[in-house]
Amino acid sequence: MAKYLGKTPVDVITHPEYSKYTNADWALYFIQMYGGIDGDYHKDWVLDQVARCLKNTPVEVFEAKWDDGQSEYRISTGNPSEEYKKWVESMLGEKNELGEYEYDYDEGIAP
Repeated sequence: MAKYLGKTPVDVITHPEYSKYTNADWALYFIQMYGGIDGDYHKDWVLDQVARCLKNTPVEVFEAKWDDGQSEYRISTGNPSEEYKKWVESMLGEKNELGEYEYDYDEGIAP
């Protein structure tokens, strides 16, 4: 079995492929990669990742490597943008007299 060597960050800005990605391209990436996975909680996660991408949350790319020469890119959203946080808050509706929101917002569970 190959030994995992770790992961290194990839500079998305200079990467030959990923440097061309727009926020919409990243959103579609998450839909294509994970949208077909069963489970409401996984679908919620995909929708949340799409929202993060469309609301300017940065995407982080790492290259994972093994000692047998294999490697793969691991892609995730980074720290949520302020624009995303405000959008989530708007999804919660109004606060009642107890300070509780009308609705919940579920970030889901990654597959």
